[in-house]
Amino acid sequence: MNSTHIASAGNEGQKIRSDCFIQLELTDQGGIQLELQSKVISMFGGSIKKQVSEIMAYYKIKNAHIKLFDKGALPWVISARLEAAIHQLIETNEQFLPDFIEENKTPSKRDRFRISRLYLPGNTPSMFLNAGLHKPDGIILDLEDAVAPLKKDEARLLVRNALRACSFYECERMVRINQGERGLEDLNFVIPHGVNVILIPKVENTTQITDVNTKIELLKKHYKITHSIFLMPIIESALGIEHAYEIATSAVNIVALAIGLEDYTADIGVKRTKMGSESLYARTRLVNACSAAKIQAIDSVFSDVGDMDGLENTVKESKSLGFTGMGCIHPRQVAVIKKGFAPESADIEKSIHIVKAANLAEKNGIGVVSIGTKMIDAPVVKRHKKNISLAIKLGLLDADWECK
Repeated sequence: MNSTHIASAGNEGQKIRSDCFIQLELTDQGGIQLELQSKVISMFGGSIKKQVSEIMAYYKIKNAHIKLFDKGALPWVISARLEAAIHQLIETNEQFLPDFIEENKTPSKRDRFRISRLYLPGNTPSMFLNAGLHKPDGIILDLEDAVAPLKKDEARLLVRNALRACSFYECERMVRINQGERGLEDLNFVIPHGVNVILIPKVENTTQITDVNTKIELLKKHYKITHSIFLMPIIESALGIEHAYEIATSAVNIVALAIGLEDYTADIGVKRTKMGSESLYARTRLVNACSAAKIQAIDSVFSDVGDMDGLENTVKESKSLGFTGMGCIHPRQVAVIKKGFAPESADIEKSIHIVKAANLAEKNGIGVVSIGTKMIDAPVVKRHKKNISLAIKLGLLDADWECK
C-alpha cells in the first residue's frame, strides 16, 4: 500500500454526463462504505453497489470509504474510474475487465476505406457512446493531445474498457497513443482489447515505428493474437516530411500516413491558413510518399467546426492533391468529408464502363483490356474497381450494378 490513503478519479461538474467522479479512502476498519449520489439511484442504485462490491473484493480491499457521484455512467465507465482510484493507492498489476462484446473482436482489413476518422478525447466517455451513429470510417480514442497530463493514466483504463464494452457500430477502432515510453506503455492497455489501428504521433524516423511494432509483437505473442494490428504514423514536423517515404515503407502493417498541420506549421514557424499554401509542399510530399508505398494518405483535421463551407473547400482541395481521407474533430464534419471524397457521377459511369470491359475480357480469356483504341492496364482496372466499391458503400451505386 502507498503512503497516500485517499485517491480520486473521473470527472465532475454540472455539465458532465455519462461519467462519474469517485473519491476512495482506504480505512482500517468498517468494511466497504459507499456514499452514492445519482439521479438514477432508484433504478440502478442496487446494481452500482453490487458492482462496487465486486471490484473491491477483486482487489482484496476489505475496508474503504467510497464517495461516488454518478452522472449517468455506464458500468464499464464506473469500473474504469474505480480501478483508476485503486491503482493510485495499492501496488497491483491486476486489471478488472468488463465483458468483451463480440462485435469489438472483429479484426480490420488493410484496404478498407478510411475517408473519415473521428477523434474522441480519451477521458470523455460521453463522446464515445453515440459516436459510431455518425458513421465515420474510424473512431480514434485519443490518449495524446486531447488528454490532460494528470488524467492520462485514467484515460488508459477508460479507453481499454471502451474497446471491450462500448459499441462503435462497426467503425474501425483506432487509438492514438502518446509519444515515446508513455506511448509504449499505452499499448499494454489497448493491444489485447480489440484495437484495429494504432496512430503514432509526431513520427520523424523509422526507429519510432520499430519500437512500437516490437512492443506490439510481444503483446500479440503473449495474448495469442494472430490477426494484424495496423499502424498509421502521423507526420507533424519538417523532419518527418523529409523522411515520409522511409517511414511509409518501414513496416508491412503500415496502412496510411496522416499529416498533422497544426504542429507542422508551428515547426516551420508559420501560421496555418485556410488556403493552406504554407503546407502545400508537405502535403504533396506526403501524398507522393504514400502513393509510392501503396498506402493511404490522410489529410489533417479542419479545426473550425463552425465553418462548413471552409471544410467543403478544404475537402475538395485535399481530394485534388491525392489524399484519400481526412481527420474529424466534430461529428458534423463526417458527412461533409464523406460527400467531398465520394466519386462524382461521371467518375462512377467511367468506372462501370472500364470494369465491365475488364470482366468481359477475363471471361473471354483475353489478358489485355481495351476500350476503343486505348489499352487499360491492370492497376487502372483495380483503381476503378475500388471506385465502384466506394460508390456502393456510400449508397451512390446499387450493389447489383452489373445486372443492370
